[in-house]
Amino acid sequence: RSRGGSSGDDVRRLDPRPVRWAVNTHQHFDHVFGNIAFDDAQIHAHDNAAAGIDAAADRVKGLCRAEDPRDPLNRAVIETPLRHPDTTFSAARALDIGDRHVELSYHGRGHTDGDILVRVPDADVVFAGDLVEESAPPNFGADSFPLDWPGALEQLLGVVSSGTTVVPGHGRPVDLAFVQQQRRDVGAVAATITDLFRSGVPIDEALAHGEWPWDPTLLGDAVRRGYAQLGS
Repeated sequence: RSRGGSSGDDVRRLDPRPVRWAVNTHQHFDHVFGNIAFDDAQIHAHDNAAAGIDAAADRVKGLCRAEDPRDPLNRAVIETPLRHPDTTFSAARALDIGDRHVELSYHGRGHTDGDILVRVPDADVVFAGDLVEESAPPNFGADSFPLDWPGALEQLLGVVSSGTTVVPGHGRPVDLAFVQQQRRDVGAVAATITDLFRSGVPIDEALAHGEWPWDPTLLGDAVRRGYAQLGS
């Protein structure tokens, strides 16, 4: 929910017609808790996102309880009921929404294991979820896959042209050049983690080594997740 009302209210200000379709680009609370606002909509998500919603919700609710359960925003998160997706898919799905077709596609793990792209071909728009972020550096969380993320962005670049508008999970719409730069930066994170691991740098010293594209304090989970994947 937004500070000014529900996500449903925000949509109705743009168009009063009932919302019949909604898509969860992945399983994080800020992308699925709004499902309860769309009672009449059919909600779509990737198989992994649907399977991971409960665990992701429990994790963020636990963080809110530990921080301050009396805080109004924390309390709102803690008390939000879950509505799970109505239908899921493993690789791709096409939605016929009447006056246009919308394409949903999965291109591998990245920000989570359930990230999907939502492409509107006739408008040349791609909704990238949190595979792309504009308002801050991409979030490498405790359920991210930093070594796989560059590959998912490479797949995204395969459907983006110079005229495509890419809508990130957070921030303002971006263009091809922005996605290309974020692909390079995410790739640099993956390459640095791999080099440090193979060089025998201890995990607790990794952030102090290498040239990171963003503040190293933001990349603790990225290093832990990458080292775990390489070690396995």
